[in-house]
Amino acid sequence: MQKFYKVFLIVFIIIIAINIYAIDWHSEISSEDNMKYVISIICGVVGLFVLFIMNTWSKIGVKK
Repeated sequence: MQKFYKVFLIVFIIIIAINIYAIDWHSEISSEDNMKYVISIICGVVGLFVLFIMNTWSKIGVKK
Protein backbone atom coordinates (compact mmCIF):
# COMPACT_ATOMS: atom_id res chain seq x y z
CA MET A 1 0.00 0.00 0.00
CA GLN A 2 1.37 3.39 -0.97
CA LYS A 3 1.93 6.18 1.55
CA PHE A 4 -0.91 8.15 -0.02
CA TYR A 5 -3.38 5.36 0.72
CA LYS A 6 -1.95 4.74 4.19
CA VAL A 7 -2.53 8.36 5.17
CA PHE A 8 -6.18 8.21 4.15
CA LEU A 9 -6.56 4.80 5.82
CA ILE A 10 -5.43 6.32 9.12
CA VAL A 11 -7.67 9.39 8.62
CA PHE A 12 -10.77 7.27 7.95
CA ILE A 13 -10.07 4.99 10.93
CA ILE A 14 -9.64 8.00 13.22
CA ILE A 15 -12.90 9.55 11.94
CA ILE A 16 -14.78 6.31 12.55
CA ALA A 17 -13.28 5.88 16.03
CA ILE A 18 -14.09 9.45 17.11
CA ASN A 19 -17.68 9.12 15.95
CA ILE A 20 -18.17 5.76 17.65
CA TYR A 21 -16.88 7.35 20.86
CA ALA A 22 -19.24 10.34 20.45
CA ILE A 23 -22.44 8.29 20.09
CA ASP A 24 -24.76 8.42 23.08
CA TRP A 25 -25.27 4.71 23.78
CA HIS A 26 -28.05 5.33 26.33
CA SER A 27 -30.43 6.60 23.66
CA GLU A 28 -31.47 5.00 20.40
CA ILE A 29 -29.04 4.88 17.49
CA SER A 30 -31.66 6.46 15.23
CA SER A 31 -32.28 9.41 17.54
CA GLU A 32 -31.75 12.89 16.16
CA ASP A 33 -28.64 13.52 18.26
CA ASN A 34 -26.92 10.33 17.11
CA MET A 35 -27.78 10.53 13.42
CA LYS A 36 -24.97 12.96 12.59
CA TYR A 37 -22.46 10.50 14.08
CA VAL A 38 -24.03 7.50 12.37
CA ILE A 39 -23.96 9.26 8.99
CA SER A 40 -20.32 10.21 9.56
CA ILE A 41 -19.45 6.60 10.44
CA ILE A 42 -21.18 5.38 7.28
CA CYS A 43 -19.23 7.92 5.22
CA GLY A 44 -15.98 6.74 6.81
CA VAL A 45 -16.78 3.11 5.99
CA VAL A 46 -17.62 4.04 2.40
CA GLY A 47 -14.32 5.95 2.25
CA LEU A 48 -12.45 2.85 3.45
CA PHE A 49 -14.22 0.76 0.81
CA VAL A 50 -13.28 3.23 -1.96
CA LEU A 51 -9.72 3.38 -0.64
CA PHE A 52 -9.29 -0.38 -0.91
CA ILE A 53 -10.82 -0.36 -4.42
CA MET A 54 -8.38 2.35 -5.51
CA ASN A 55 -5.48 0.45 -3.99
CA THR A 56 -6.50 -2.72 -5.83
CA TRP A 57 -6.85 -0.84 -9.11
CA SER A 58 -3.39 0.68 -8.69
CA LYS A 59 -1.91 -2.81 -8.21
CA ILE A 60 -3.65 -4.10 -11.34
CA GLY A 61 -2.23 -1.29 -13.47
CA VAL A 62 1.41 -1.92 -12.45
CA LYS A 63 3.32 -4.08 -14.90
CA LYS A 64 5.82 -6.56 -13.53
